[in-house]
Amino acid sequence: METESEPYVRLATLRQLHRVVTDLNTARSLADTLQTVVEGVVTGLGYELACVNLVRPDGDLVVAALAGSAAAEALITGRVGSRTSWERRLSMGEAWGDLRFIPHTEGWVLIEDDVPQWHTDGPEPRFEDEWHPRDRLYAPMYASGSGRELLGVISVDRPRNGRRPAAWGREALQMYASQAGIAISNARLRANMQRALVRLEREQQALRASEESFRQAFEYAPSGMAIAEMGGDQHGRLLRTNDALCRLLGRPASAMRRYSFADLVHPEDVGTLLRTSAEGGRAEIRLSRRDGSYVWVSLRNSVVADTADGPRFLLTHVEDIEERKRHELHLAHRASHDALTGLPNSAELRARLSARLCERPNPGIPGGYGGLDAGYDEAYEDGAYHADAFGFDALGGGRPYDHHVHMVAPEGEDDGTKGLAVLFCDLDGFKSINDRFGHHTGDAVLVEVARRLTTLVRDGDTVARLGGDEFVVLADGLGAADAADLAVRLRNAIIQPIRVDGRGVRVGASFGIGWASCGMSVEDVLQSADQRMYVEKRSRAKVHRRAG
Repeated sequence: METESEPYVRLATLRQLHRVVTDLNTARSLADTLQTVVEGVVTGLGYELACVNLVRPDGDLVVAALAGSAAAEALITGRVGSRTSWERRLSMGEAWGDLRFIPHTEGWVLIEDDVPQWHTDGPEPRFEDEWHPRDRLYAPMYASGSGRELLGVISVDRPRNGRRPAAWGREALQMYASQAGIAISNARLRANMQRALVRLEREQQALRASEESFRQAFEYAPSGMAIAEMGGDQHGRLLRTNDALCRLLGRPASAMRRYSFADLVHPEDVGTLLRTSAEGGRAEIRLSRRDGSYVWVSLRNSVVADTADGPRFLLTHVEDIEERKRHELHLAHRASHDALTGLPNSAELRARLSARLCERPNPGIPGGYGGLDAGYDEAYEDGAYHADAFGFDALGGGRPYDHHVHMVAPEGEDDGTKGLAVLFCDLDGFKSINDRFGHHTGDAVLVEVARRLTTLVRDGDTVARLGGDEFVVLADGLGAADAADLAVRLRNAIIQPIRVDGRGVRVGASFGIGWASCGMSVEDVLQSADQRMYVEKRSRAKVHRRAG
């Protein structure tokens, strides 16, 4: 009967196949596509029940759609069968092209596996080609391409005519499975694209929100912010500055774009800026204002990448630390300077003097360290220091002093030697002023003496107050005659009348001249000058030391 009507059957089947395939391509989502696939099998290809088992990311297959039985749909939709069980089923039975038919005579082997299944009830078959309720027919769906990746399996149950599909019916189901595979692949692709578009839109929204947040944080930050180029010919050039930085430096944003921080830094802080690492670096430097003054700031740098492989920029946070720096400098000055006169104090004097001396005496100077003299002569052969002459750096702890200019003392007034003169000054008659006129007058006298001493020395010389009425002057590069002349000029300046509250008072001054030489300690140097001062004080007539 089927052979005689085969042309009609084929034409009708083609029309049905065309209609259901058209429906496949109009589905809007993956879920709609899967449901359209099973409904097309039932309505278009004439099966009473159809099910799509879709491959999950883990390889197992889940019942994703079912048509033809509400009870079956409620029972097995969402249930999972293992990939191993499915591969076993697709390797059994009869191969009808890509289809796999497992007759009821073999199906008993699969009763205990975990593949979800449903069978329609029906009578036992009376003819050889009739469909048995336990017959199984599977149509694998593959992704397009040479790899033949399994997307899922269409399982069908009981054709409406009650017979096993003939050759044309098998071919129609196989063609439909192929088209269904394409439709599912396309639906997945559309779903992935939609998800990607949604994700991209969210990312763009987040990026826009982040950019706006950054813009507001940058523009309205209470402290200075700047973005500079990183790398290339324009490295360090300021691209963008916020209002706080422009106000701090007194420069408009348009003018700031012509500079880099290297153009604005104080000359003494250029090295600090250059030593600061660009990535995550910090520095405390002075930047110039438009009026020519300088302000102390703290720079903190961060590197920002524009894109994954794009240009990088330097984000710099500029904090005004002028007040803190002024306070620190004030504290440091108080710690190292006399509160009354503003001169360096005893600790600062000792630190400056110590910085000029080393423990090793100058080679060639008699005395030194006893039995080591011969070693020094050998160590300083040809005027160069050789640490291995001793086998070790005996006095410097392994630190060579070949870079150190040794301090030496003149041996006579005319030997031409220049050294570091240490002038120890003690005021004569100062105690009587304190006793007669009070500490207020005594303090005023000390301040004026400090001013006069500072006025007469050269730039680079040090005038310090040890305490009480004792002062010390460090004057480098002087010969013996030069030091004596300086002491005379300083004494002559001190003994001039000092007016305090309309009253004129006078003090005298005794000076002792010592010399700083390497191999001497700081205390040795000060004690030597102090002793010479007392010798000079005792040798002078009492009348010359009386207060006026």
